[in-house]
Amino acid sequence: MFSFIWPLGLIVLSNVFYQICAKSVPDNMDPFASLTITYILSAIISLIMFYILNKGGNIIEEYHKLNWAPFVLGLVIIGLEVGSIYAYKAGWPISVMQIVQASVLAVILIFVGYACYKENISWNKIVGIIVCLGGLGLINMK
Repeated sequence: MFSFIWPLGLIVLSNVFYQICAKSVPDNMDPFASLTITYILSAIISLIMFYILNKGGNIIEEYHKLNWAPFVLGLVIIGLEVGSIYAYKAGWPISVMQIVQASVLAVILIFVGYACYKENISWNKIVGIIVCLGGLGLINMK
């Protein structure tokens, strides 16, 4: 059970700090300049963690297993990071932006799951879509 729960806890905790950091990038700083520091530090920590968690591991052997996904993920992560920073620079409140994007994402991923991974669209998911869209309406009411 713990192996199922701890990754979710890590994602939630990391996302809280992610949102705080994305909103705290100085307004007068270019987001791409900020991300150069972010990714240099991330690359160094990833390399260190690889060797800590894989005693005697060979990073070059791991690189031989590459497919398209890590390369596209790199581009996608830049989109996520820059999109968040620009959203906050545009004035999105920290309490709303993440909820809006997560709700829209949840609805889209239901259809991606169906189209790409043969996941079922159940009545529960349809009701979830309605709840997400209703929640977006409530959050954005003035």
